[in-house]
Amino acid sequence: MRISAQGALTLAAVLDAGTMEAAAEQLHITPSAVSQRIRALEEELGRVLLVRTKPLRPTDAAHAVVRFARQVSLLAHDAAADLGEGADVTSVPLAVNADSLATWFLPAIVRLAASRPVAFDLHRDDQDFTAAMLENGTVMGAVTSRSDAVSGCRVAPLGVLRYVAVAAPVYVERWLPGVTVPEPGGGMMDARMREALDAAPLIDFDRRDELQTRWLVGHDIDPSRPPRHRVPASHEFATAAELGVGWALLPALQAAAGLARGSLVPLGGPPIDVPLYWQQWNLTSPLLDAVAQEIIDEGRRALSPWPSAV
Repeated sequence: MRISAQGALTLAAVLDAGTMEAAAEQLHITPSAVSQRIRALEEELGRVLLVRTKPLRPTDAAHAVVRFARQVSLLAHDAAADLGEGADVTSVPLAVNADSLATWFLPAIVRLAASRPVAFDLHRDDQDFTAAMLENGTVMGAVTSRSDAVSGCRVAPLGVLRYVAVAAPVYVERWLPGVTVPEPGGGMMDARMREALDAAPLIDFDRRDELQTRWLVGHDIDPSRPPRHRVPASHEFATAAELGVGWALLPALQAAAGLARGSLVPLGGPPIDVPLYWQQWNLTSPLLDAVAQEIIDEGRRALSPWPSAV
């Protein structure tokens, strides 16, 4: 089976833009020409590639074609650079979890954007779900908690993103008065604090956030009992904790400033460590390899050591 590079690139443009019209504007052709290219590609492959709803959605068969299109674009960029023709700025889509984006990830992107003709298209999701975007061709690389390589990808350990339980002093005064808070990194809390946390509100990032639940279970507290707020943005999540909305687990990198100035206090107990890995397409590309090296170096500098990364 041969896949038309022009058709595949058009399909990727349509999915990125969301509509035939927007893709046509980017490709400098008419919407009719975009539609004809997609239909011709579907006929060549004998598969439906687009669900023609609003917005347009890819079928399962489209994922491999989109991945092929992005690889063609990347290799074309590398070839132009090798030929000394001054490669155009190319888009590099990457997936990253919200807490990495809020703490350690951006400096690597800043350095890369300053030194190479590249524009980054960042996709944010939970670290347990970013790997799926590699599989469906949405991104070329991802920060993920998945240690086993996605098919067609290679993996490198980054380090551990350490989370600590914190709350605002005003929150502790209201919801945990008179209890003995264990030392950070220490053992189990006493019965009075466990009883208080049964009713004390906490903050989850979203419905998929399990960190607060894991911390409660680790202290033998029923996680179904406390009221839960949801704040699905990293900066606002941390701000909500500092304002006393609820207690939460924050990355130690993010909590450090609040703990130093006293706007946050530790709730003690062992931290929760989330190992992070970098995965990227197993493709020989100087540009993608340079992106990977900057991100791996930054991750290993900023994150806590992970045994497999040593």
